[in-house]
Amino acid sequence: MESGLSFSATDLAQTRFAVSPMWEVVTSFRLLGDPAEPLLHRRWAAQVRPRLLRAGLDRGWLADLVPGRGYLADFLTPTPPGPFPGLPAELAAIRRTPAEQVRADLQTLEAKGGAGRARLRQLHEEPEAALEKVAAEIETYWELALAPYWARIRRLLEADLFHRARQVAEHGSAHVLNELHATVRWDEGTLRLLRRHCHHPTRAEAGPGLLLVPSVFAWPRVLTRTVVSQAPQLAYPARGIGTLWEPRAGAAAAEAVAAVIGRSRALLLAELDTPASTTQLARQCGLSAAGVSQHLTAMRNAGLVTAHRNGRSMLYARTAVADALLAPAETP
Repeated sequence: MESGLSFSATDLAQTRFAVSPMWEVVTSFRLLGDPAEPLLHRRWAAQVRPRLLRAGLDRGWLADLVPGRGYLADFLTPTPPGPFPGLPAELAAIRRTPAEQVRADLQTLEAKGGAGRARLRQLHEEPEAALEKVAAEIETYWELALAPYWARIRRLLEADLFHRARQVAEHGSAHVLNELHATVRWDEGTLRLLRRHCHHPTRAEAGPGLLLVPSVFAWPRVLTRTVVSQAPQLAYPARGIGTLWEPRAGAAAAEAVAAVIGRSRALLLAELDTPASTTQLARQCGLSAAGVSQHLTAMRNAGLVTAHRNGRSMLYARTAVADALLAPAETP
């Protein structure tokens, strides 16, 4: 089924791009619940899924609001205020969602066969209090599933955004819209989408402009978000997803870094291509847990690693700065 959204010159002029943490939350959560998960995300899913099961997030608020197929609650993906909002800004917007929008989203979920559970009844009856619980669960999910990987994910999303912006400057917005996805087509003032799920707005229903959101976990689909009087959002697969989870640390680069920060710390950074706990790193690197903890503290203070709560332990991950240090040197 094909749907279309008519554009005026003003709408086209107000089209913009943004990176949205909440779009990554909802699309990644949906992917984890899909038994036919894409092969390209299998390495990430294998690491994350056991953490979520231990935390009980497979049967929480997100499980009710983000069904495996079709419509998901629009209030979970608020309009980003700028091109690179942080998760706290988007959670603040979720907490401020008007009660009438929450109830309208729940009615749509129910119409699609995805509502009726006790949590959603609570959300309908006491939206302000329930939204606090939703936001708290999202924070937990973020810490377990996305925060340890965010430097890598954000770098890929930003690269896509800058590529599209350059294409707009060189070829115009119509050219970029035609290149977003096989199901998206720009045709004489109308953006046409070949869709199986989700209602797409008419221009009378939607606000001006269009917000385009690159996503790591939306692949292979394009998803839309429609709220009356707000610019429609279109989340599309970002470029380069196939290389996202490939190991980044080159042996030669690790040796060079070892000459500066020491062999043990360079070894730990190389192992952190996958987020890991102190105990895991000690076992993998043949170091004492106390020694690993000391090295991690020093590297965290230097901005080379980040720490993320995982139950009673911590997961450590490399930052973008450390990734750059370990990137293979380019030959002239």
